[in-house]
Amino acid sequence: MRVTFLPLRVPSGRIGMTRSLKYIQPVNAPVSQLFRAFTNATALREWLCDIATVDLKPGGRFYIAWHNGYYVCGEFTIIEPQRRVFWTWHGRGEPAPTRVEVTLQSSGESSTLLTLEHLGLGNTTIWEKAREEMARGWNNALKNLASVLEQGPDLRIINRPMLGVSFGEFDSRRAAMLGIPVETGMRVEGVFEGFSAQKAGLMKNDVLIALGGQPCNDFPGVLRLLESYQAGDTLEVVFYRGAEKKQLLLELSQRPQPKIPSTPQALSRAVQSLYARANDMLEEALQGVSESEAEFKPAQEEWSIKEVIAHLIHVERDTQAYINDVVFSQERVSDGYSDNLNARVAATASVFRTTSHLLDELKRAEDETIFLLRELPENFVANKGSFWRLAFQLLQLEFPAHTQEHVDQIRANLKSARAG
Repeated sequence: MRVTFLPLRVPSGRIGMTRSLKYIQPVNAPVSQLFRAFTNATALREWLCDIATVDLKPGGRFYIAWHNGYYVCGEFTIIEPQRRVFWTWHGRGEPAPTRVEVTLQSSGESSTLLTLEHLGLGNTTIWEKAREEMARGWNNALKNLASVLEQGPDLRIINRPMLGVSFGEFDSRRAAMLGIPVETGMRVEGVFEGFSAQKAGLMKNDVLIALGGQPCNDFPGVLRLLESYQAGDTLEVVFYRGAEKKQLLLELSQRPQPKIPSTPQALSRAVQSLYARANDMLEEALQGVSESEAEFKPAQEEWSIKEVIAHLIHVERDTQAYINDVVFSQERVSDGYSDNLNARVAATASVFRTTSHLLDELKRAEDETIFLLRELPENFVANKGSFWRLAFQLLQLEFPAHTQEHVDQIRANLKSARAG
Protein backbone atom coordinates (compact mmCIF):
# COMPACT_ATOMS: atom_id res chain seq x y z
CA MET A 1 0.00 0.00 0.00
CA ARG A 2 1.42 3.37 -1.02
CA VAL A 3 0.47 6.29 1.25
CA THR A 4 1.02 9.96 0.47
CA PHE A 5 0.36 13.01 2.67
CA LEU A 6 0.05 15.87 0.17
CA PRO A 7 -0.31 19.66 0.54
CA LEU A 8 -2.98 21.04 -1.78
CA ARG A 9 -3.48 24.66 -2.73
CA VAL A 10 -6.97 25.97 -2.16
CA PRO A 11 -8.84 27.66 -5.02
CA SER A 12 -7.84 31.19 -5.98
CA GLY A 13 -9.24 33.85 -3.67
CA ARG A 14 -8.98 31.74 -0.49
CA ILE A 15 -6.20 31.98 2.06
CA GLY A 16 -3.91 29.13 3.06
CA MET A 17 -3.48 25.55 1.99
CA THR A 18 -5.16 22.24 2.69
CA ARG A 19 -3.71 18.76 2.83
CA SER A 20 -4.87 15.39 1.65
CA LEU A 21 -4.22 11.76 2.42
CA LYS A 22 -3.82 9.46 -0.56
CA TYR A 23 -3.73 5.66 -0.46
CA ILE A 24 -3.10 3.40 -3.44
CA GLN A 25 -3.61 -0.27 -2.67
CA PRO A 26 -4.10 -3.41 -4.80
CA VAL A 27 -6.72 -5.76 -3.35
CA ASN A 28 -7.20 -9.36 -4.44
CA ALA A 29 -10.97 -9.14 -4.76
CA PRO A 30 -13.43 -8.33 -7.56
CA VAL A 31 -14.23 -4.68 -8.15
CA SER A 32 -17.89 -5.35 -7.25
CA GLN A 33 -16.85 -6.36 -3.71
CA LEU A 34 -14.73 -3.22 -3.31
CA PHE A 35 -17.63 -1.03 -4.42
CA ARG A 36 -19.96 -2.81 -1.98
CA ALA A 37 -17.44 -2.32 0.85
CA PHE A 38 -17.79 1.48 0.56
CA THR A 39 -21.48 1.75 -0.27
CA ASN A 40 -23.39 -0.86 1.78
CA ALA A 41 -24.08 -0.43 5.50
CA THR A 42 -23.53 -4.09 6.41
CA ALA A 43 -20.32 -4.21 4.37
CA LEU A 44 -19.00 -1.02 6.01
CA ARG A 45 -19.48 -2.60 9.44
CA GLU A 46 -17.47 -5.63 8.35
CA TRP A 47 -14.20 -3.69 8.06
CA LEU A 48 -14.50 0.00 8.98
CA CYS A 49 -17.00 0.93 11.71
CA ASP A 50 -19.42 -0.43 14.31
CA ILE A 51 -22.61 1.28 13.12
CA ALA A 52 -23.58 2.40 9.62
CA THR A 53 -26.55 3.60 7.65
CA VAL A 54 -26.38 4.83 4.07
CA ASP A 55 -28.72 5.94 1.30
CA LEU A 56 -26.83 5.26 -1.92
CA LYS A 57 -27.80 8.12 -4.22
CA PRO A 58 -26.38 11.57 -4.92
CA GLY A 59 -27.30 13.65 -1.88
CA GLY A 60 -28.09 10.50 0.10
CA ARG A 61 -26.89 10.15 3.68
CA PHE A 62 -23.60 8.60 4.75
CA TYR A 63 -23.40 7.94 8.50
CA ILE A 64 -20.89 5.72 10.29
CA ALA A 65 -19.99 5.46 13.98
CA TRP A 66 -17.70 3.64 16.38
CA HIS A 67 -18.14 2.47 19.96
CA ASN A 68 -15.49 4.98 21.05
CA GLY A 69 -17.96 7.82 20.45
CA TYR A 70 -16.56 9.05 17.13
CA TYR A 71 -19.01 9.37 14.25
CA VAL A 72 -19.09 10.78 10.73
CA CYS A 73 -21.96 12.49 8.92
CA GLY A 74 -21.91 13.19 5.22
CA GLU A 75 -23.64 12.69 1.91
CA PHE A 76 -22.79 11.00 -1.36
CA THR A 77 -21.82 13.40 -4.14
CA ILE A 78 -20.71 11.14 -7.02
CA ILE A 79 -21.66 7.49 -7.56
CA GLU A 80 -20.49 5.47 -10.55
CA PRO A 81 -21.07 1.76 -9.82
CA GLN A 82 -17.89 -0.34 -9.89
CA ARG A 83 -15.80 2.77 -10.75
CA ARG A 84 -15.90 5.49 -8.12
CA VAL A 85 -17.81 6.88 -5.15
CA PHE A 86 -17.29 10.29 -3.51
CA TRP A 87 -18.84 11.61 -0.31
CA THR A 88 -18.49 14.43 2.19
CA TRP A 89 -17.07 13.71 5.63
CA HIS A 90 -17.66 15.64 8.86
CA GLY A 91 -16.34 13.75 11.86
CA ARG A 92 -17.19 14.51 15.46
CA GLY A 93 -14.93 17.25 16.81
CA GLU A 94 -13.29 18.01 13.47
CA PRO A 95 -12.90 21.70 12.57
CA ALA A 96 -14.74 21.51 9.23
CA PRO A 97 -16.15 19.08 6.66
CA THR A 98 -13.75 17.26 4.34
CA ARG A 99 -14.17 14.94 1.34
CA VAL A 100 -13.39 11.31 0.57
CA GLU A 101 -12.93 10.08 -3.01
CA VAL A 102 -12.64 6.37 -3.81
CA THR A 103 -11.67 5.24 -7.30
CA LEU A 104 -11.61 1.60 -8.38
CA GLN A 105 -9.80 0.07 -11.34
CA SER A 106 -10.38 -3.57 -12.17
CA SER A 107 -7.18 -5.44 -12.97
CA GLY A 108 -8.70 -8.87 -13.52
CA GLU A 109 -11.63 -10.96 -12.34
CA SER A 110 -10.33 -11.05 -8.78
CA SER A 111 -8.05 -8.05 -8.50
CA THR A 112 -8.74 -4.34 -8.06
CA LEU A 113 -6.57 -1.26 -7.68
CA LEU A 114 -8.05 0.95 -4.96
CA THR A 115 -7.24 4.65 -4.73
CA LEU A 116 -8.61 6.53 -1.73
CA GLU A 117 -8.08 10.25 -1.18
CA HIS A 118 -9.18 12.17 1.89
CA LEU A 119 -9.22 15.81 0.79
CA GLY A 120 -9.59 19.20 2.41
CA LEU A 121 -7.73 18.58 5.67
CA GLY A 122 -6.71 21.91 7.15
CA ASN A 123 -3.07 22.93 7.35
CA THR A 124 -3.28 24.81 10.66
CA THR A 125 -2.51 23.62 14.19
CA ILE A 126 -6.19 23.08 15.04
CA TRP A 127 -6.19 20.32 12.39
CA GLU A 128 -3.06 18.57 13.64
CA LYS A 129 -4.78 16.01 15.88
CA ALA A 130 -7.50 15.28 13.30
CA ARG A 131 -4.93 14.75 10.53
CA GLU A 132 -2.92 12.32 12.66
CA GLU A 133 -6.00 10.34 13.72
CA MET A 134 -7.33 10.18 10.15
CA ALA A 135 -3.99 8.93 8.85
CA ARG A 136 -3.78 6.26 11.54
CA GLY A 137 -7.44 5.33 11.10
CA TRP A 138 -7.29 4.91 7.32
CA ASN A 139 -4.02 2.98 7.53
CA ASN A 140 -5.52 0.43 9.95
CA ALA A 141 -8.87 0.32 8.18
CA LEU A 142 -7.44 -0.37 4.73
CA LYS A 143 -5.27 -3.17 6.11
CA ASN A 144 -8.44 -4.63 7.59
CA LEU A 145 -10.33 -4.14 4.32
CA ALA A 146 -7.74 -6.25 2.50
CA SER A 147 -7.94 -8.96 5.18
CA VAL A 148 -11.74 -9.06 5.11
CA LEU A 149 -12.07 -9.17 1.32
CA GLU A 150 -9.10 -11.43 0.57
CA GLN A 151 -9.25 -13.91 3.47
CA GLY A 152 -12.30 -13.10 5.62
CA PRO A 153 -10.97 -12.34 9.15
CA ASP A 154 -11.80 -9.00 10.76
CA LEU A 155 -8.51 -7.94 12.36
CA ARG A 156 -10.36 -5.81 14.91
CA ILE A 157 -11.90 -8.97 16.38
CA ILE A 158 -8.83 -11.17 16.07
CA ASN A 159 -6.53 -8.66 17.78
CA ARG A 160 -8.92 -7.64 20.57
CA PRO A 161 -8.09 -9.28 23.94
CA MET A 162 -10.81 -10.64 26.18
CA LEU A 163 -11.81 -10.52 29.82
CA GLY A 164 -13.22 -14.04 29.78
CA VAL A 165 -16.71 -13.22 31.06
CA SER A 166 -20.24 -13.04 29.78
CA PHE A 167 -22.53 -10.28 30.96
CA GLY A 168 -26.16 -10.43 32.06
CA GLU A 169 -28.93 -7.98 32.81
CA PHE A 170 -28.45 -5.45 35.61
CA ASP A 171 -30.96 -2.92 36.88
CA SER A 172 -32.27 -1.52 40.16
CA ARG A 173 -34.27 -4.68 40.90
CA ARG A 174 -31.26 -6.96 40.44
CA ALA A 175 -29.08 -4.57 42.41
CA ALA A 176 -31.50 -4.84 45.34
CA MET A 177 -31.62 -8.65 45.07
CA LEU A 178 -27.82 -8.88 45.12
CA GLY A 179 -27.37 -6.25 47.84
CA ILE A 180 -25.32 -4.02 45.55
CA PRO A 181 -25.42 -0.28 46.40
CA VAL A 182 -25.22 0.95 42.77
CA GLU A 183 -27.65 0.63 39.86
CA THR A 184 -25.24 1.00 36.94
CA GLY A 185 -22.48 -1.37 35.94
CA MET A 186 -21.95 -4.67 34.15
CA ARG A 187 -23.10 -7.82 35.95
CA VAL A 188 -21.00 -10.92 35.37
CA GLU A 189 -23.31 -13.72 34.24
CA GLY A 190 -20.54 -16.27 33.90
CA VAL A 191 -16.76 -16.69 33.70
CA PHE A 192 -14.99 -18.79 31.07
CA GLU A 193 -12.82 -21.53 32.46
CA GLY A 194 -9.10 -20.89 32.09
CA PHE A 195 -9.39 -17.24 31.07
CA SER A 196 -8.46 -13.93 32.68
CA ALA A 197 -11.53 -13.33 34.82
CA GLN A 198 -11.53 -16.77 36.41
CA LYS A 199 -7.79 -16.66 37.10
CA ALA A 200 -8.12 -13.22 38.72
CA GLY A 201 -11.01 -14.34 40.94
CA LEU A 202 -14.09 -12.72 39.38
CA MET A 203 -17.33 -14.59 40.04
CA LYS A 204 -20.90 -14.78 38.78
CA ASN A 205 -22.97 -11.75 39.92
CA ASP A 206 -19.95 -9.52 40.51
CA VAL A 207 -20.85 -6.09 39.10
CA LEU A 208 -18.02 -4.29 37.29
CA ILE A 209 -18.09 -0.51 37.68
CA ALA A 210 -14.66 0.46 36.28
CA LEU A 211 -12.04 -1.01 33.95
CA GLY A 212 -8.63 0.57 33.62
CA GLY A 213 -9.83 3.64 35.48
CA GLN A 214 -12.78 4.16 33.11
CA PRO A 215 -16.48 3.75 34.01
CA CYS A 216 -17.97 0.44 32.93
CA ASN A 217 -21.67 0.94 32.16
CA ASP A 218 -22.44 -0.89 28.91
CA PHE A 219 -21.13 -3.53 26.54
CA PRO A 220 -20.04 -1.09 23.78
CA GLY A 221 -18.04 0.73 26.44
CA VAL A 222 -16.24 -2.50 27.36
CA LEU A 223 -15.40 -3.16 23.70
CA ARG A 224 -14.21 0.42 23.29
CA LEU A 225 -11.86 0.12 26.23
CA LEU A 226 -10.45 -3.27 25.18
CA GLU A 227 -9.49 -1.87 21.76
CA SER A 228 -6.67 0.08 23.42
CA TYR A 229 -5.17 -3.03 25.08
CA GLN A 230 -3.39 -6.17 23.92
CA ALA A 231 -3.37 -9.71 25.26
CA GLY A 232 -0.99 -9.90 28.22
CA ASP A 233 -1.66 -6.32 29.35
CA THR A 234 -2.74 -5.83 32.97
CA LEU A 235 -6.06 -4.12 33.66
CA GLU A 236 -7.38 -2.81 36.98
CA VAL A 237 -10.96 -3.94 37.66
CA VAL A 238 -13.20 -2.26 40.25
CA PHE A 239 -16.38 -4.15 41.14
CA TYR A 240 -18.98 -4.90 43.76
CA ARG A 241 -19.51 -8.31 45.27
CA GLY A 242 -22.68 -7.78 47.23
CA ALA A 243 -22.27 -4.62 49.28
CA GLU A 244 -18.47 -4.85 49.29
CA LYS A 245 -16.47 -2.79 46.83
CA LYS A 246 -13.37 -4.62 45.60
CA GLN A 247 -10.58 -4.23 43.08
CA LEU A 248 -8.10 -6.56 41.44
CA LEU A 249 -5.57 -6.72 38.63
CA LEU A 250 -6.42 -8.89 35.65
CA GLU A 251 -4.11 -10.02 32.84
CA LEU A 252 -6.04 -9.92 29.58
CA SER A 253 -6.30 -13.18 27.64
CA GLN A 254 -5.69 -13.82 23.96
CA ARG A 255 -8.99 -14.25 22.16
CA PRO A 256 -9.33 -17.87 21.00
CA GLN A 257 -10.05 -18.20 17.30
CA PRO A 258 -12.53 -20.86 16.25
CA LYS A 259 -11.63 -22.77 13.11
CA ILE A 260 -13.77 -21.21 10.41
CA PRO A 261 -15.10 -23.79 7.92
CA SER A 262 -14.58 -23.06 4.24
CA THR A 263 -18.03 -24.13 3.01
CA PRO A 264 -21.65 -23.73 4.16
CA GLN A 265 -21.92 -27.50 4.50
CA ALA A 266 -18.94 -27.65 6.85
CA LEU A 267 -20.29 -24.70 8.86
CA SER A 268 -23.64 -26.46 9.16
CA ARG A 269 -21.95 -29.60 10.52
CA ALA A 270 -19.87 -27.59 13.01
CA VAL A 271 -22.96 -25.81 14.37
CA GLN A 272 -24.83 -29.12 14.52
CA SER A 273 -22.05 -30.48 16.73
CA LEU A 274 -22.40 -27.50 19.09
CA TYR A 275 -26.14 -28.03 19.28
CA ALA A 276 -25.64 -31.70 20.17
CA ARG A 277 -23.38 -30.72 23.09
CA ALA A 278 -25.83 -28.08 24.28
CA ASN A 279 -28.80 -30.43 24.09
CA ASP A 280 -26.95 -33.11 26.03
CA MET A 281 -26.34 -30.59 28.82
CA LEU A 282 -29.99 -29.53 28.82
CA GLU A 283 -31.40 -33.05 28.84
CA GLU A 284 -29.11 -34.08 31.67
CA ALA A 285 -30.23 -31.08 33.75
CA LEU A 286 -33.91 -31.82 33.05
CA GLN A 287 -33.88 -35.49 34.03
CA GLY A 288 -36.55 -36.20 36.62
CA VAL A 289 -37.99 -32.67 36.56
CA SER A 290 -41.77 -32.63 36.99
CA GLU A 291 -44.08 -30.20 35.20
CA SER A 292 -44.84 -28.36 38.44
CA GLU A 293 -41.12 -28.01 39.19
CA ALA A 294 -40.54 -26.70 35.66
CA GLU A 295 -43.17 -24.00 36.27
CA PHE A 296 -41.69 -22.85 39.60
CA LYS A 297 -40.31 -19.29 39.72
CA PRO A 298 -37.73 -18.40 42.39
CA ALA A 299 -39.08 -14.82 42.32
CA GLN A 300 -41.84 -12.97 40.50
CA GLU A 301 -39.55 -11.53 37.82
CA GLU A 302 -37.37 -14.63 37.49
CA TRP A 303 -37.88 -17.23 34.77
CA SER A 304 -39.22 -20.69 35.36
CA ILE A 305 -37.41 -23.65 33.81
CA LYS A 306 -39.97 -23.69 31.00
CA GLU A 307 -39.34 -20.00 30.34
CA VAL A 308 -35.59 -20.62 30.22
CA ILE A 309 -36.18 -23.16 27.43
CA ALA A 310 -38.51 -20.67 25.72
CA HIS A 311 -35.69 -18.12 25.81
CA LEU A 312 -33.36 -20.61 24.09
CA ILE A 313 -36.01 -21.08 21.40
CA HIS A 314 -36.06 -17.30 20.88
CA VAL A 315 -32.28 -17.20 20.60
CA GLU A 316 -32.55 -19.72 17.78
CA ARG A 317 -35.31 -17.83 16.00
CA ASP A 318 -33.38 -14.58 16.34
CA THR A 319 -30.28 -16.31 14.94
CA GLN A 320 -32.24 -17.25 11.83
CA ALA A 321 -33.45 -13.66 11.43
CA TYR A 322 -29.84 -12.45 11.78
CA ILE A 323 -28.66 -14.89 9.10
CA ASN A 324 -31.38 -13.64 6.76
CA ASP A 325 -30.34 -10.02 7.39
CA VAL A 326 -26.63 -10.52 6.71
CA VAL A 327 -27.24 -12.65 3.61
CA PHE A 328 -29.19 -9.76 2.07
CA SER A 329 -26.74 -7.12 3.43
CA GLN A 330 -29.59 -5.54 5.38
CA GLU A 331 -28.34 -5.93 8.92
CA ARG A 332 -30.54 -4.15 11.44
CA VAL A 333 -29.27 -1.06 13.23
CA SER A 334 -30.14 -0.29 16.84
CA ASP A 335 -29.05 2.08 19.58
CA GLY A 336 -27.97 -0.72 21.89
CA TYR A 337 -28.35 -4.37 22.77
CA SER A 338 -31.89 -5.69 23.21
CA ASP A 339 -33.14 -7.07 26.49
CA ASN A 340 -35.36 -10.12 26.94
CA LEU A 341 -39.09 -9.41 27.06
CA ASN A 342 -40.61 -11.52 29.83
CA ALA A 343 -44.00 -11.51 28.09
CA ARG A 344 -42.37 -13.14 25.07
CA VAL A 345 -40.87 -16.06 27.01
CA ALA A 346 -44.12 -16.46 28.96
CA ALA A 347 -46.10 -16.59 25.72
CA THR A 348 -43.93 -19.33 24.21
CA ALA A 349 -43.93 -21.34 27.45
CA SER A 350 -47.73 -21.14 27.65
CA VAL A 351 -48.30 -22.21 24.03
CA PHE A 352 -46.04 -25.28 24.14
CA ARG A 353 -47.08 -26.06 27.75
CA THR A 354 -44.97 -29.09 28.60
CA THR A 355 -41.22 -29.36 29.02
CA SER A 356 -40.99 -32.05 26.35
CA HIS A 357 -42.93 -29.93 23.85
CA LEU A 358 -40.63 -26.98 24.51
CA LEU A 359 -37.54 -29.15 24.02
CA ASP A 360 -38.97 -30.54 20.79
CA GLU A 361 -39.59 -27.01 19.51
CA LEU A 362 -36.04 -25.98 20.42
CA LYS A 363 -34.63 -28.93 18.47
CA ARG A 364 -36.89 -28.16 15.49
CA ALA A 365 -35.62 -24.58 15.48
CA GLU A 366 -32.04 -25.84 15.62
CA ASP A 367 -32.72 -28.18 12.70
CA GLU A 368 -34.03 -25.21 10.70
CA THR A 369 -30.83 -23.28 11.40
CA ILE A 370 -28.68 -26.26 10.38
CA PHE A 371 -30.60 -26.56 7.09
CA LEU A 372 -30.43 -22.80 6.49
CA LEU A 373 -26.66 -22.74 6.94
CA ARG A 374 -26.18 -25.68 4.60
CA GLU A 375 -28.11 -23.84 1.86
CA LEU A 376 -26.44 -20.41 2.14
CA PRO A 377 -26.36 -18.75 -1.32
CA GLU A 378 -23.13 -18.89 -3.31
CA ASN A 379 -23.01 -15.11 -3.78
CA PHE A 380 -23.06 -14.63 0.00
CA VAL A 381 -20.29 -17.19 0.58
CA ALA A 382 -18.21 -15.45 -2.11
CA ASN A 383 -18.06 -12.39 0.18
CA LYS A 384 -15.38 -13.87 2.41
CA GLY A 385 -15.72 -11.25 5.13
CA SER A 386 -19.48 -11.75 5.40
CA PHE A 387 -19.18 -15.53 5.60
CA TRP A 388 -16.30 -15.30 8.11
CA ARG A 389 -18.21 -12.93 10.39
CA LEU A 390 -21.33 -15.11 10.37
CA ALA A 391 -19.30 -18.25 11.10
CA PHE A 392 -17.36 -16.51 13.87
CA GLN A 393 -20.58 -15.34 15.52
CA LEU A 394 -21.96 -18.88 15.48
CA LEU A 395 -18.81 -20.73 16.58
CA GLN A 396 -17.18 -18.37 19.05
CA LEU A 397 -16.60 -19.31 22.67
CA GLU A 398 -19.70 -17.53 24.01
CA PHE A 399 -22.19 -19.97 22.45
CA PRO A 400 -21.60 -23.02 24.70
CA ALA A 401 -21.02 -20.66 27.64
CA HIS A 402 -24.48 -19.16 27.12
CA THR A 403 -26.08 -22.61 27.25
CA GLN A 404 -24.06 -23.52 30.34
CA GLU A 405 -25.28 -20.38 32.12
CA HIS A 406 -28.89 -21.40 31.54
CA VAL A 407 -28.22 -24.99 32.55
CA ASP A 408 -26.87 -23.60 35.83
CA GLN A 409 -30.01 -21.47 36.10
CA ILE A 410 -32.20 -24.56 35.60
CA ARG A 411 -30.35 -26.44 38.33
CA ALA A 412 -30.64 -23.49 40.72
CA ASN A 413 -34.39 -23.24 40.00
CA LEU A 414 -34.84 -26.94 40.60
CA LYS A 415 -32.96 -26.76 43.88
CA SER A 416 -35.18 -23.89 45.05
CA ALA A 417 -38.35 -25.68 43.94
CA ARG A 418 -37.45 -28.84 45.85
CA ALA A 419 -36.30 -26.92 48.92
CA GLY A 420 -39.63 -25.08 49.12
